[in-house]
Amino acid sequence: MKKVLLFSVLGFSILLTACQKVPITNRKQVSLIPESEMIGLSLTSYSDFLSKNPAVAESDANAKMVSRIGKEMQKAVEVFMNERGLSSRLDGYQWEFHMVNEKTVNAWCMPGGKVVVYSGLLPVTQTEGALACVMGHEIAHAVARHGNERMSQGLLVQVGGIALSVALSQKTQMTQDIFLQSYGITSQLGMLKYSRTHESEADKMGLVFMAIAGYDPSEAVSFWERMEKASAGNKPPEILSSHPSDANRIADIKAFLPEAMTYYKKK
Repeated sequence: MKKVLLFSVLGFSILLTACQKVPITNRKQVSLIPESEMIGLSLTSYSDFLSKNPAVAESDANAKMVSRIGKEMQKAVEVFMNERGLSSRLDGYQWEFHMVNEKTVNAWCMPGGKVVVYSGLLPVTQTEGALACVMGHEIAHAVARHGNERMSQGLLVQVGGIALSVALSQKTQMTQDIFLQSYGITSQLGMLKYSRTHESEADKMGLVFMAIAGYDPSEAVSFWERMEKASAGNKPPEILSSHPSDANRIADIKAFLPEAMTYYKKK
């Protein structure tokens, strides 16, 4: 009985210390895994992905565009976090922005700022502002630590809070599998799969980041409308496979635009 009580107290303490707030939305979340562990796991998965899907040469015009916009978004995120005393949330980030030749309509960002854009996304984004919208959205997932949240939930189900440190320290195959599942990378080509709450948060944070970078947040509306049309009557694009772009999402973006516009300064 004493052991059960001790484990319960320890488990509660872990949850209490792991609670934090998501920037912008201030939603409380539980992230049980040190972000350094998440970044370490991401480096392995990121390197493995690029070994199977080589990045387009830096001399390519579209690859240059992805890199340039990515760096602008990076600076915007760093400015935003620094002004709010949240720079430590980016500790360990070593940003990279690559494009891969793949017709899938997709993009993602792993912990540590590892961003990949698939070439199949560009015919839908069409403009640099829309691409900034997507990259801001994906970067927001990483900054908000949505993957950590999902993986924490997965580990709690699999091993329980008390065994968490053991699972991480041993780097078991199960731990790696849960990481990949948390980011939807369970096959050669994958995408980040999140809940509707996570998607809504990433939409709002992404709008703020693109606005700070000098891109008009209102471009997000036309982009998601194009995405909605792209999925109409067909299998939705990979980037929408778990959360289709619908009228509610677009309405939520429109409702948040006035706040996002307060950060916007035209280039």
